[in-house]
Amino acid sequence: MNLATQILAAHADSENIAPGDFVNVHVDLVLANDITAPLAIKEFRRLGVEKVFDPSRIVMVPDHFSPNKDIASAEQVKIMRDFCREQGIIYFEVGEMGIEHVLLPEQGLVLPGDVIIGADSHTCTYGALGAFATGMGSTDIAAAMATGDIWMKVPPTIKFIYHGELGKWVGGKDLVLYTIGDIGVDGALYSAMEFTGEAVSELPMDGRFTMANMAIEAGGKAGIFRVDNKTQLYIKQRARRPYLVYDDERDSDDEYARIIEYDASAIEPQVALPHSPANVRPLSQVGEIEIHQAVIGSCTNGRLEDLRIAAQVLRKRKVNPNVRCIIIPGSQQVYLDALIEGIIETFIRAGAAVSTPTCGPCLGGYMGVLAAGERCISTTNRNFVGRMGSPQSEVYLANPAVAAASAVAGKIISPDEL
Repeated sequence: MNLATQILAAHADSENIAPGDFVNVHVDLVLANDITAPLAIKEFRRLGVEKVFDPSRIVMVPDHFSPNKDIASAEQVKIMRDFCREQGIIYFEVGEMGIEHVLLPEQGLVLPGDVIIGADSHTCTYGALGAFATGMGSTDIAAAMATGDIWMKVPPTIKFIYHGELGKWVGGKDLVLYTIGDIGVDGALYSAMEFTGEAVSELPMDGRFTMANMAIEAGGKAGIFRVDNKTQLYIKQRARRPYLVYDDERDSDDEYARIIEYDASAIEPQVALPHSPANVRPLSQVGEIEIHQAVIGSCTNGRLEDLRIAAQVLRKRKVNPNVRCIIIPGSQQVYLDALIEGIIETFIRAGAAVSTPTCGPCLGGYMGVLAAGERCISTTNRNFVGRMGSPQSEVYLANPAVAAASAVAGKIISPDEL
């Protein structure tokens, strides 16, 4: 079996499973946020169960509309907060919390070999650590909170091999955008996407999180990486509990539904044009596109390495007077680290606004909603119609370096053009 099926088999108490099999899987962690948790809690109450299966295995994070943007969001968070206190569930309050998919790896709550389910589609982010992580609906989350198990169909695995060395300003965001542009938003439908190759080995952990995060944008059930020395170093001082690394070196090509190979050295920075993450072009072919806003952050690119890259571009430069540049660290720890390194000062001197951690503008929530006719370049993961505000606005997806350079120029450009 390959890596994904090995993990699922171990959690299904089975020696051998295959794609298409229906299995009952023990979960290591269950996640919900301020949008999805209230519905999961309501369904949990309907089950008539008094206590969750294990409060240390459930995490709730108020990150989408928190700090509360209005009364409705405050009520949502209160439902979640009260339930967590009642059940003893792990809960991160404002001042400690971050964007869930940045926060949980940072806190050592998700680990190699885990099965993790979350009531958020980007739960697949944790596959960067060699875990099987996937998003599910709030009703499934309620059942998992009660039983510690979930029912699922074993997905096939598509193996993506990235050969060669990465070019200048090219990172995980570009590799995954290029891949989605190649295979389409349904190219990996209900499949595990396994990322490997020399270029992937070269990526820092932050770049791997970015790639796993956007597996869902290709229709993937999960995105997954093998555990290497970089992974082990990342989790060494973070892990809160024991974990098991699954070794897939024994597998053969026939364990995969498809194998797709790319020459990463030929990939330049990529931009996804409206209104699809698959509408991808190389930066050099994007043309003259004026922007009104730049957003750097989110569960896709709100980690410290992302902010370092953006600061490298913005240092001793000014944001264009016709552009709002909004920067959102992915967690309080990322914010603090960036502050200590002088990165936050660089952003403020450049004329950017720096926010407390929140999903905010990514889903058109707050902290950067677009008006009709406005264009935004963003390091987020989706650019559907109305995703960031008005249905008459446009969102362009790019890496942090391109977003920062575009904020300075007032149009989408390469950092090398500054």
